[in-house]
Amino acid sequence: MSDTTEISDIIEDATFDFTMGDSDQAISKLEAVLDANPDSFEAWHALCEIHYSAKSYEAALRAAEQAHSIRPDDLFINTSLSRIWLELGSKEKAEHFGAQSKVASWKEQLKNPEASQAGLDATSP
Repeated sequence: MSDTTEISDIIEDATFDFTMGDSDQAISKLEAVLDANPDSFEAWHALCEIHYSAKSYEAALRAAEQAHSIRPDDLFINTSLSRIWLELGSKEKAEHFGAQSKVASWKEQLKNPEASQAGLDATSP
């Protein structure tokens, strides 16, 4: 199961299972991906979000920390960690990861200023 396309397809299937209300099946699929590909950022992040939605914040944190170890500058995983720490009662850690997500967002805007400006233009009256 090392083919990137196959992994992406399984993650999409797991996401679909989750949206259809079958969290157990989604988690099972993601864990199978991670058993064979422990460096799959996308699978860790999807697992994090499923656990978060189920209010299993400790499990969400474990998955988020794995994803963060793979891509520490990712905007979305830093946002997820901020939300998780807020739920776990650590305002300090939530603010830390919230700040990290802002920095990641600014870096993305600097890399692609045209896209950032297009987004601003779309929201302007």
